[in-house]
Amino acid sequence: MLEGNRVSRISVRGFAVVSATAVTTVGAVVGVAAGETPATAAAQPVDATTVLADIPAGAEVQQASLTQQVQAQSDAADATARKTVEETARKAAAKAAAAKKKAADEAAEAAKAAAAKKKALEAPVQASYTVAEVQAMAEAIIGDETQFQCFSNIVTRESGWRYTATNASSGAYGLMQALPGSKMSSVGDDWRTNPKTQIKWGLNYMNSRYDSPCGAWSFWQANHWY
Repeated sequence: MLEGNRVSRISVRGFAVVSATAVTTVGAVVGVAAGETPATAAAQPVDATTVLADIPAGAEVQQASLTQQVQAQSDAADATARKTVEETARKAAAKAAAAKKKAADEAAEAAKAAAAKKKALEAPVQASYTVAEVQAMAEAIIGDETQFQCFSNIVTRESGWRYTATNASSGAYGLMQALPGSKMSSVGDDWRTNPKTQIKWGLNYMNSRYDSPCGAWSFWQANHWY
């Protein structure tokens, strides 16, 4: 745009010079026609100076106007760019804050779970246990949530999470309904009263026979025993 304006100014000034020359020439011709000598006619004053002065002044005004327009457009573009950068930075900050909060929440949950697991594993032997306590103990020992759910599915159907459950007809005993119950003595002599011993035995049994509690659960669903 600026290059075009420069050309326009040159063109205007060229036009002014040509116009002034034409006026001078016409004046000379008129002088000759009036009986003046060519030298005298050429020396007559004309308005060329006024033409050359006035037209460039108008071109300067046009140039200033165009410059202001360009500056205004540049300022607008800068403002838009700043707004875009600020918005991008705001979104990035919000995303980073959300990620930080999520990481903090996950760390807190992990710490809470680890504390619960430690408490369950280190809990002293009690005279009796609630179902919730036995389930928490099993979840801590098994660790993996998916495998615990499969383990829980079996125990719920075999004993209802009652570690002293006894099958009157077969003699199967405990959480896992081990038959005979004395099998669990391979883990601890307190298998009759300690659900932790029963859980460890049951987990070992499922892992050795079915590769995992979920493998045992798949077999149980097909056969209703394991």
